Amino acid sequence: MTNNRRDVSIVTLNGKTPHIHESAFIAPGCRIIGDVSIGAEASVWYNCVIRAEVNRVVIGARTNIQDGSVVHCDGPIPGVEDGFPTIIGDDVLVGHNVMLHGCVLHDRAFVGLSATVMNGAVIESDAMLAAGAMLTQGKRIETRQLWAGSPARFLRDLDEAAVMGMRLGVAHYVHNAKAHAAAVSAA
Repeated sequence: MTNNRRDVSIVTLNGKTPHIHESAFIAPGCRIIGDVSIGAEASVWYNCVIRAEVNRVVIGARTNIQDGSVVHCDGPIPGVEDGFPTIIGDDVLVGHNVMLHGCVLHDRAFVGLSATVMNGAVIESDAMLAAGAMLTQGKRIETRQLWAGSPARFLRDLDEAAVMGMRLGVAHYVHNAKAHAAAVSAA
């Protein structure tokens, strides 16, 4: 899907070139820089910035990074020799205007609109950070938990309907990305 990348910057920096699977959708306005890997059927929506000049960013298969989001990482610091890469698993939903910085999102994690996830924070599988929340450095949301607020705190456990809703959201974005890729190519 990425063969027609109008108004997309893919920048090699510090000898690292982004690797984007051919089936991924990269929308116009995106800036992808450095040591970035984007998996099959993933989608990066309009006006996102993914910048990996001091560490790496990995985005898994069928994951979506929605419009206006920023994904970055941090290099080594005393006591953290590997720094803080941003590692995003498969089938992850990342809402509009999200800030992900040096964090780990396991497969099927969900980050709501305008949320922030900071260095060393982890969101486990089938867990959710609510819209507008801030998950501060080193915090961990366990499987099937919902956290909300700023700073984010445990709110409740997610039921099966919420987990299935997140999985439907992933399928929707894979399908929607194909429609957008066709429209962008035809424009």
